Amino acid sequence: MAHPRSRRARLLALPLGLALTASLGFLPGAATAAPQDTAAAAPADGPLLSYVVNATPVHAVLGGVEKAITKAGGKVIIAHERIGVIVVHSANPRFAETMRTVPGVHSAGATRTAPLKATGTTDIGKPQKIERLSKSQLRAVTAAAKANGREPLEPLQWDLPAIKADQAAKVNPGSRKVTVGIIDTGVDDTHPDLKANFSAKQSANCVGGVADTSPGSWRPWDPDEDYHGTHVAGTIAAARNGVGVAGVAPGVKISAIKVSEPKTAMFYAESVVCAFVFAADHGIAVTNNSYYVDPWMFNCKDDADQAAIIDAVGRAAKYAQGKGVLNVAAAGNSNLDLAADKLPDATSPDDSTPVTRTVSPKTCWDVPTQLPGTVTVAATGVHQAKSYYSNYGLGQIDVAAPGGDAKQVPELPAKNGNILSTVPGGDWAYLAGTSMATPHVAGVAALLKSTHPTSSPQEIQWLLKEQADNPGCPAGDATCTGTKHLNSHFGYGIVDALTAVKK
Repeated sequence: MAHPRSRRARLLALPLGLALTASLGFLPGAATAAPQDTAAAAPADGPLLSYVVNATPVHAVLGGVEKAITKAGGKVIIAHERIGVIVVHSANPRFAETMRTVPGVHSAGATRTAPLKATGTTDIGKPQKIERLSKSQLRAVTAAAKANGREPLEPLQWDLPAIKADQAAKVNPGSRKVTVGIIDTGVDDTHPDLKANFSAKQSANCVGGVADTSPGSWRPWDPDEDYHGTHVAGTIAAARNGVGVAGVAPGVKISAIKVSEPKTAMFYAESVVCAFVFAADHGIAVTNNSYYVDPWMFNCKDDADQAAIIDAVGRAAKYAQGKGVLNVAAAGNSNLDLAADKLPDATSPDDSTPVTRTVSPKTCWDVPTQLPGTVTVAATGVHQAKSYYSNYGLGQIDVAAPGGDAKQVPELPAKNGNILSTVPGGDWAYLAGTSMATPHVAGVAALLKSTHPTSSPQEIQWLLKEQADNPGCPAGDATCTGTKHLNSHFGYGIVDALTAVKK
């Protein structure tokens, strides 16, 4: 069953099962960095909130804006001068309203509805475990893999042959000069399937808006809860090293840019802005974004706070694109037609008390998924049909990729139809969601960048679309509209790794 608005669904992975087997290898537990201090010297007449102030990116203008911030009871946490985004903490309930009147300020708004430092409770819960493979089943799988020159658990990865990634690896596994940045819950870089391809110098903890590059800062806060980013990492670039699984692009590098808050696993705008800027400034070629920016599933331009979130994250994403970064993002798990005139949202804000509202996709955006220049990814199952939970929409979906679907079952020892990848602690597990589809596309994009190293993000995006294979709309499915070449379920089609590595 899907849990479309649980925290895990918000991360765009469905909590459909963990713990495939006992670890085939293990390493010491990952250390975690301490949460950043969020205290601000501000009037105590309201809750302490985080804000983004978006101004003209000119040094003289920003200087005046920063003075106005202090006067309005705000504390500057960081100023991204090149994009004009300033992250501020303030307890002044009229702070954003005041800043919107300051010359040079384009927009300003709170990035959350819950006070800073609030830990609250979370509805993530413990993932349900699937039935473990028996020792005889595991022996059969690994023996078959060894006989065919594959990774021990690769026979359980139906998704690799579905996009011809197993064949592509024999032609070009990807270049070490290409790094995919995983903007997520952190990555366990000690995992035996990931450590060979992990780039620590391109990794950071961006929680709170300021990049922390101290060793290990990018690892999950809680390995038992924050496994999402590590699972994404394995799909992109798990090494072909005789251990566990294989990634779509096992020769490229991966980095972790952690943006999820401890305890609540919230992805706030200031952290995501930091992540895009960090990726841009550290030579990352592709970012994987399997989430939406909290606390709003859709940010509406007619709301001043939400408009400021769109503005801030949009500036950061555009800055990254200008520095050669291709941003790839998940479409979401609510089975919504993103091209519809109206959409329901009963879960926002998800950091306090949600309200039921109806939004228009023309003015309300899923961020970063619907930002200009972002590759939007839908999920498919083993039968090359849209996964039952995946969002869709004509003109909204760019490409599709395997994300898993328990209703589309492969003929494998593990018959749940989901995606097998790495999880913290040296283990492997199954998950499903557009979160799992997106790293397949990020991996293929990395292969394209490896094959066409001088191509721009726009050119890589068009190559993704050109080389995708479109199965067309299923007969009798009224939710699928469009043509054989471009439709609402698959966009331009399901990505093809083998075609990507052929010049």
